[in-house]
Amino acid sequence: MAEAHRIDTDRRDMSRLDDPKLLRSFSYIDGKWTAATDGAAISVTNPADGSEFGEIAALSGDDSAAAIDAAQTAFPAWASLLPQERSTMLRRWFQLMGEHREDLARIMVLEQGKPISEARGEIDYAAAFIDFYAEEAKRPNIESVTSHLRDAEVEVWREPLGVAALITPWNFPSAMITRKAAAALAAGCTVLVHPSAETPFSALALAELAERAGLPAGVFNVVTGDAATIVEPWLNDARVRALSFTGSTEIGKHLYRRSADTVKRLVLELGGHAPFILFADADMDQAVAEAIKAKFATSGQDCLGANRFFVERSVYKTFCEKFAARTAMLSVGIGMDDPDIGPLMNEKAVAKQRQHVEDAVKKGARVLTGGKGHEAGDLFFEPTVLADVPADALIMHEETFGPVAAIAPFDTEEEALARANDTEYGLVAYLHTQDPRRIYRASRALQFGMVAVNRTKVTGAPIPFGGMKQSGLEREGSRLGMEAFTEVKYVCRDWA
Repeated sequence: MAEAHRIDTDRRDMSRLDDPKLLRSFSYIDGKWTAATDGAAISVTNPADGSEFGEIAALSGDDSAAAIDAAQTAFPAWASLLPQERSTMLRRWFQLMGEHREDLARIMVLEQGKPISEARGEIDYAAAFIDFYAEEAKRPNIESVTSHLRDAEVEVWREPLGVAALITPWNFPSAMITRKAAAALAAGCTVLVHPSAETPFSALALAELAERAGLPAGVFNVVTGDAATIVEPWLNDARVRALSFTGSTEIGKHLYRRSADTVKRLVLELGGHAPFILFADADMDQAVAEAIKAKFATSGQDCLGANRFFVERSVYKTFCEKFAARTAMLSVGIGMDDPDIGPLMNEKAVAKQRQHVEDAVKKGARVLTGGKGHEAGDLFFEPTVLADVPADALIMHEETFGPVAAIAPFDTEEEALARANDTEYGLVAYLHTQDPRRIYRASRALQFGMVAVNRTKVTGAPIPFGGMKQSGLEREGSRLGMEAFTEVKYVCRDWA
């Protein structure tokens, strides 16, 4: 690896940052800003207009393996710190994120495309995990157990696991890092972060702030480049004791299989295919407002995004009309103008919207609004509502990950719940009804890790985020989020 210090002062839109040093091009390994040994780089584009935002170092497999060495070397000293000492550094990192909130949000908009208000919200959300785990770091959960043996004292300890590899996606380029890293660091682990090559600058800005917060060299490492090249050494090395991944179920399964040889601890937050179930007794106006949030946040590019809308037949027409009317009013544009809908991440995402609309229409669905690309640019798609979508349409079985909503009627509670559960995914479900008994029955019956009742916003640092079935393993956030990064040790002492 080659240490690198220079930052390109001519990079596009750098003048918008109050602190230009937050915009880093090189990986951060062992406390050093590191270029690829061979000088290789990857271009990062602004999805709003396709212009180049900048270049980041594309490290080699050998470079990535060296990052493991750094994290392993740093682990004993980091793990042996008093929990309060780790907490102090995490607290400072949290404070620095707040001080640089606007710059972090601008960087996110320019590489990811989301509206600036959503980017600011993500920075707050991301910082909240560091704040939460700064406190949890001081409560490492030593459990006293009543002894089953005469003259013996029994304790159960939780100890840091070791080096943790964190692989994060492009749709939440800051929050998915802090949700994982803050938990691992609080537990006493050192971390290797591989951000998406489409949105690496947010991760590198976090590394800059982590360094300023006093995190020692080798404790927090960000390794940029081609995913397969970077991650391969981590999968093969037994010193990487935990792997946490957020992304597609397909890639998650691959990582699951590849982690078997070294028996890594896994945290997998995978795909979602959320149902939105509306019963006739629900507050219609509230349900429509929440449906807009559930479908169109992050331009629909959210694993929590509602994909399938099941509406009781007696209010089906009313909901379709109101929801379509509200959807048609959504603004579309570049993130810095703070529209409701920004660009999609890439051409593949746009192609999937077209495919799902065309397939549904071919099978009998009606387009109530939208249905095609938007004049704002090649990566923009109109917010779209499809009605009368048949059960065999692709959109009823595949995660759309974009601004297209599919609606179908139902007649009975049993039918609605059966259709909602008819998926390999089980991340989140949205339920709208005023009947308390139905709320209980449906919440129990829905095979999803999270159920939102009469609202959309449910996530946050204190809650266990995760899904059932093929939506993943383990939980992130909450006290439970630290458990994957710890080992349980049982100690039995004889005082006789």
